[in-house]
Amino acid sequence: MKYRKLGRTGFEVSDVSHGLWGMSGWSGSSDQESLAALQLAVDLGCNFFDTAWAYGEGKSDGLLGEIISRNSARNAKKRLYAASKIPPANDRWPALPSYKYQNVFSPKHVFKYTDKIRQQLKTDSVDLLQFHVWDDSWTNEPDFRSTVEKLKHDGWIRDFGLSINRWEPGNGIKALRSGLVDVVQVIYNIFDQAPEDELFPVCQELNVGVIARVPFDEGSLGGKMTLETRFPKDDWRSGYFGPENLAKTVHRVDRLKEILPAGMTMPDLALRFILSHPAVSTTIAGMRKLDHVRQNIATSDAGPLDKALLTELKKHRWDRTPTRWSD
Repeated sequence: MKYRKLGRTGFEVSDVSHGLWGMSGWSGSSDQESLAALQLAVDLGCNFFDTAWAYGEGKSDGLLGEIISRNSARNAKKRLYAASKIPPANDRWPALPSYKYQNVFSPKHVFKYTDKIRQQLKTDSVDLLQFHVWDDSWTNEPDFRSTVEKLKHDGWIRDFGLSINRWEPGNGIKALRSGLVDVVQVIYNIFDQAPEDELFPVCQELNVGVIARVPFDEGSLGGKMTLETRFPKDDWRSGYFGPENLAKTVHRVDRLKEILPAGMTMPDLALRFILSHPAVSTTIAGMRKLDHVRQNIATSDAGPLDKALLTELKKHRWDRTPTRWSD
């Protein structure tokens, strides 16, 4: 396992990290399997875990808290980093400029959920607390600055970050320049390359850590989906991979398979593409199956892709705009 600095936080984090969304809101998950996958990731060198209160109303935070507690008891020197997110008070994804900051992240709401997250994680201080949605029109709100500064001053959090809205990588740059944001989380993968245009250069300039999320485009870049793939209605992917998106996605994945090097899997290609960019600190992969944990973490040691293949992959950029089924 290789490690990188998470921006100016000073944390040395595994470049392939563990995302917990699928452990509480997707079909086919079980707590026993989730805990086993998390522990295996720790045993293989993963030390950074990303969750959110919205993932099962604190359920994923609780699973992560259990793993951190177990491993702290076994080896106090083995440092595991927990990142979590405050849900929007209006329960709307994504954020829109028409929403008032006070109706989304009022100080009362932020401190309430930070405390709930701390309890689930079984810790006094959250390593990285993020707002789960963001709109840059809120940057100059006085409560934004005072809330983040107080959270840090009082020791409730160590560092602060933003999770950027899907397909809006520039909608966060103003906040980064406020000096309050230590880490940014953004969708970045073979299809979604737009963060390279403006966001990544600003992150490098300001030494802001980058968490690349959705490395497999919610599963399509794993390479196993077909035109017949269907998900249960209560699984978020049933909407994302509905009639408006499934066929287009499968067609694009099939084109990628045509240039897949011999001996390399689609997940390998997807992760190594992301880790080839120097702005990226870590990428969070959802890993519930033990085999997926082993395969994804092994990708860390393979290193970046060669320049010729990266050049080919640049041609598969797919610029999209947020829509009803993508939220």
